[in-house]
Amino acid sequence: MDREALKVEFLDANGFGQARREALSGDASTRRYERLHLETGTRLIFMDQPPSTETSPCPPDATPQEREALGYNAMARLAAGRVDAFVAVANWLRAQGLSAPEVMTFDAASGLAVLEDLGDDLFATMIARGQVEKPLYESAINALARMHDATAPRLLKVEDGIAWPLLDYDDIALKTAGDLLPEWLPKLRPQIRIGLEAQMSWEAIWRPIRISAAAGANVFCHRDYHAENLIWLPDRRGAGRAGLIDFQDAVRAHPAWDMSMLLHDARRDISPELETWVLERYCQLRPLVDREAYFADFRALGALNISRILGIFARLVTRDGKPRYAQFMPRLWGYLDRCLADPALGELKTWFDTYIPQDARQ
Repeated sequence: MDREALKVEFLDANGFGQARREALSGDASTRRYERLHLETGTRLIFMDQPPSTETSPCPPDATPQEREALGYNAMARLAAGRVDAFVAVANWLRAQGLSAPEVMTFDAASGLAVLEDLGDDLFATMIARGQVEKPLYESAINALARMHDATAPRLLKVEDGIAWPLLDYDDIALKTAGDLLPEWLPKLRPQIRIGLEAQMSWEAIWRPIRISAAAGANVFCHRDYHAENLIWLPDRRGAGRAGLIDFQDAVRAHPAWDMSMLLHDARRDISPELETWVLERYCQLRPLVDREAYFADFRALGALNISRILGIFARLVTRDGKPRYAQFMPRLWGYLDRCLADPALGELKTWFDTYIPQDARQ
């Protein structure tokens, strides 16, 4: 059965066969979305994630060698777009009182699901229309603090015996993330030369940072927490005003990781003033957090996360033929400079100054 026929059969079997289907714009993933317009006036989201388009996710007990053999998703501990991962994470988030979409029906084997429609008011869209930033970011921090205060389970359960593991964002995954920059940036910027000495220095600088991050991997981490994955829901209260999407790659991680995703946003400028306000607000909501240590971790892991995203964007441009991602890279370099202003990261700053010339940072 071809993919379209399978989708029609799924919708028919679940009572949505008469809905009008409206294609929605995609993202960098292999997922596709449609809006379903029911005869009652209700709108829903139809998610299509073909299982065969991704390499396998990471089994909980996989050895480093097995993860390498399985491929990038297993190394990075990505969910490979699996619908059961999305459903399991959505259920857990909703149980915490957060605004993840309700899952109406799904078929994990086929990679299909029908979800609650949270609307189109992405934070990024609302801000572009003139919405004041702070109420949006306050709701995002309220939601983030709620996630971090909850106990992050090792197993997220779904009905019918289906469950999804919440794996640690461990040293292997962090190394896989950071190493994207030296692997892919030279392919985009030929003036960059990263030889053996540079690679060895890169690893020596990052290893203690990764070890610290892996040791602190103790909270639920959305993993793609930024203004294009947050939906403004002003009619809800508190942490529920931030609608959450694109969370299927969730892991247990250091609490600074999602903060970096939020404040080192590749698609929009976050001012130093807003960054400081958000960090302070987070520490107010979680008073047991060591403020100075958290700020330092935010800069160190932020530098790692920014390096990861630069590497991903370089790969999207050079390997996948998606040149539009190059436009976001100058902003990321600016965020990286902000992190590297921390004297504790002086060795890392020297590495970038030595091996990545200014004309390659664009």
